[in-house]
Amino acid sequence: MNLQNLAAKKAAGEPITMLTCYDYTFARLFNDTDLDMLLVGDSAAMTMHGYDSTVPATLDMVVAHCRAVVRGAPDKFIIGDLPFLSYRSELQASMQAVMALMQTGVQAVKLEGADEHNLTLIRHIVDSGVPVMGHIGLTPQAVHQLGGYKVQGREAAAQQALLQQAKRLADAGCFAVVLECVPASLAAKITRTIPILTIGIGAGEQCDGQVLVMQDLLGLNQDFKPKFVKPYLDGKRLVQVAVNDYIAEVAQRQFPDHDHCFH
Repeated sequence: MNLQNLAAKKAAGEPITMLTCYDYTFARLFNDTDLDMLLVGDSAAMTMHGYDSTVPATLDMVVAHCRAVVRGAPDKFIIGDLPFLSYRSELQASMQAVMALMQTGVQAVKLEGADEHNLTLIRHIVDSGVPVMGHIGLTPQAVHQLGGYKVQGREAAAQQALLQQAKRLADAGCFAVVLECVPASLAAKITRTIPILTIGIGAGEQCDGQVLVMQDLLGLNQDFKPKFVKPYLDGKRLVQVAVNDYIAEVAQRQFPDHDHCFH
């Protein structure tokens, strides 16, 4: 998968699929599916490290996860997330963060927001040969400013602002933009208006593609159930049943049996 394939899917009206991924084992599994893209998100801070937001994610943390995913999914288009504040310093430091991610083997980077600082940086990154995915609407790195995880763009003024942000990201050279937790009608309008890919999460079915967090899709995090999440597997129950079956067989000396011993 590459940028040209993704653009062709948009032109043909074929929905694009993306999941987050953080480790080698799941990357190998996903590599043998029809997924188009994998996002090594700063959401790893929450899903893999137990923090209550993405803010504690560090560049070293994301780099380590990127390396693992790249090794496991060589056939997928992989995007690495620039973590909180790693791209808010001077240009040289921001580009060093970009370089650290790209050296893992990912094909693109993602960053949140569309203010003038970000637009200037995006232009520089793209001019340097690195594809960039934008992210607007609910931007988790700004959770403290937003006052929590809330739907964005309900009022007319906020909708117009988000539309303008999407246009500016496209003009700056982004190949795609994530639309998170915005009304479906607004996401549809943005998708019709801008030439680049729109990837929705809590943004309705009219986006060019969709993304979910891996643990949410697999039903592994049943304590977190926002409206936009649909579990496709009761993963938590299946894992717990398997572990308890193992415990029972060990307790009854049924495992290891003859076939699982060396003779």
